[in-house]
Amino acid sequence: MSESVTTGRPHDTDQRLAKGARARASIARRAADVASVEGLTGLSIGRLATDLGLSKSGIATLFGSKESLQLAAVKCARQVFIDEVITPSRAEPAGLPRLRALVERWFGQVAHPAFPGGCFRVATLAEFDSKPGPVRDAIAQDRRDWLAFLVEEIRRAQDQGHFGARSADAVAFELDAVIAAAHTARQMGDDPGVATAHAIIDDLLG
Repeated sequence: MSESVTTGRPHDTDQRLAKGARARASIARRAADVASVEGLTGLSIGRLATDLGLSKSGIATLFGSKESLQLAAVKCARQVFIDEVITPSRAEPAGLPRLRALVERWFGQVAHPAFPGGCFRVATLAEFDSKPGPVRDAIAQDRRDWLAFLVEEIRRAQDQGHFGARSADAVAFELDAVIAAAHTARQMGDDPGVATAHAIIDDLLG
């Protein structure tokens, strides 16, 4: 009997940890969905508890503070972007083919966004660009990482004879700015603006 109890305890602990991880992931995803529409500042434990049918104390226990909840939403949105844009594009050859795949998949998020409020990065950058703190730092780091990844692929494309002597950083900045503008245009119902952005992207990629 004692051996059964002893060997059962680690299993019970693992189950509790797994359940807690699933709960955190579910809450973080809902937080990202809400933040894409109402902003990270508008997140509240009470709102999420109502949406998910959970207790406020349970969410507070898992995250501890509103800032932790905001950071979890940023991390979740980053992973969604990796899963839906970056990871599938890695199947393409490095350089221009992969760069095209990255851009097309990101642009595809304009018509079929992963979040109800459109591009999470575009929405939260505008919200936190003048609000110092850990949340702004996380958002800024995510953007730096994305631009650095674009620059790496642009440089590989240059090694293949594309983009000439243009600065890879400048090309990455332009791609990021135009697609961000396309996301904003889509949210505003500006279909001609989305089409214009797509034409600019096609021109940039040659």
